[in-house]
Amino acid sequence: MPVLPHAGAHVLPVLTMKRAPVLISLALLLLLPPACPQQTPEDACSLQILVPGLKGDAGEKGDKGAPGRPGRVGPTGEKGEKGDSGDIGPPGPSGEPGIPCECSQLRKAIGEMDNQVSQLTTELKFIKNAVAGVRESEHKIYLLVKEEKRYVDAQLACQGRGGMLGMPKDEAANGLMAAYVAQAGLARIFIGINDMEREGTFVYADRSPMQTFHKWRSGEPNNAYDEEDCVEMVASGGWNDVACHTTLHFMCEFDKEHV
Repeated sequence: MPVLPHAGAHVLPVLTMKRAPVLISLALLLLLPPACPQQTPEDACSLQILVPGLKGDAGEKGDKGAPGRPGRVGPTGEKGEKGDSGDIGPPGPSGEPGIPCECSQLRKAIGEMDNQVSQLTTELKFIKNAVAGVRESEHKIYLLVKEEKRYVDAQLACQGRGGMLGMPKDEAANGLMAAYVAQAGLARIFIGINDMEREGTFVYADRSPMQTFHKWRSGEPNNAYDEEDCVEMVASGGWNDVACHTTLHFMCEFDKEHV
């Protein structure tokens, strides 16, 4: 029975190299026996073959679609280089004239204040010397303690007040301390010098070594009875080595910047 194409199918085009595989498949289908089970004699066995047609012409461009969602924020870019400085602007308008200065009156007032400060400083020093019973040098304050103590206890008493046993390291300090002792009516006091660690090697109470300055009296130090490891000052300013267990008045010194 001849096989007719379905009413909606395209007529087979002329054989070309590109359509040869499709036609070969069609020929194989024609050689197969028709299979129409359960058909009546009146029904004709038919076979439908659909072959893709040619590509149609391009359609018209569609309308523009709606905007898409915003994309993610990108990373921060690198900092750009600093630009060149701009030109200097024009000068601003002149300000209003200031109030005239009464300089002569100000200088007079400042001079009077300086005199008052100088007078107060002198009075304060007098109060320290007369009432508090201290003496001052440029960098030190000296306090004569009228309590008899052994050398070690005297040193601890000065340290408890924030100072050290008085250490006359030059002629000026030695003279000031001696005058202080004489004015107080005392004969002798402990000062911050000893050779307790090594016989004959005297050091100050702050453990600094003695330099070239000293005020040893004639024949001193003599380490009498092999027990004189501490030092006293007499009212004239001379030094003697004495036994450390002797009890004497003593003098403390303080750094001004720490008082």
